[in-house]
Amino acid sequence: MRINKFALLMGLVLTTILFGEVVAHAAGMDQFTKMTFSKPVEIPGQTLPAGTYLFKLRNTDNLNLVQISSWDGSHVYATLLTNSIERPKPTGDTVVVVADEGVGKPIAILKWFYPGRPDGHEFVYTEYEKEQLALNRQQTIVTKGAAGAGN
Repeated sequence: MRINKFALLMGLVLTTILFGEVVAHAAGMDQFTKMTFSKPVEIPGQTLPAGTYLFKLRNTDNLNLVQISSWDGSHVYATLLTNSIERPKPTGDTVVVVADEGVGKPIAILKWFYPGRPDGHEFVYTEYEKEQLALNRQQTIVTKGAAGAGN
């Protein structure tokens, strides 16, 4: 039982440290999600400094093309091809799966699920990066109350 309490505590601490705010757009067609990170995070090809970012579909006709931009959309940091993934049960919350690479290194974003959807986005890393990230502790972060909050 001690391990479960520790895992729960670490999850709460990681959520508090990593996410300051997550907001999902009510309409949901573009999967607009504003995320605030209190420390740097890694996405394929680059590290984003702490700050607020907009995650959304680049084009609603292609569910595997995710765009990450500044919170106001004025600067695009990346447009990434993702793999579609399924989860057993959709929730009304934004869910992000990360890999903790250790002290002094950014948290790597592996997966992102928009509230209410059974499908999500798995970020595509190089084979070497994927192998390295698989060795790290993975954490699922559920952001309560994010769905339909507007922006």
